[in-house]
Amino acid sequence: MDCSFCGKKIEKGRGKIVVDKAGKSFYYCSSKCEKNHRKLGREPKKTKWVK
Repeated sequence: MDCSFCGKKIEKGRGKIVVDKAGKSFYYCSSKCEKNHRKLGREPKKTKWVK
């Protein structure tokens, strides 16, 4: 599985899965990625530390 924000590989048993109201699943490797994507509404391509 890859992180929905940064694209980093997530090891089995790690990370977090979030499902929105529409039923779409998002996978996050850390709370940093989750916060940037969901709460702050940032786009990965505009963030320097993302692949």
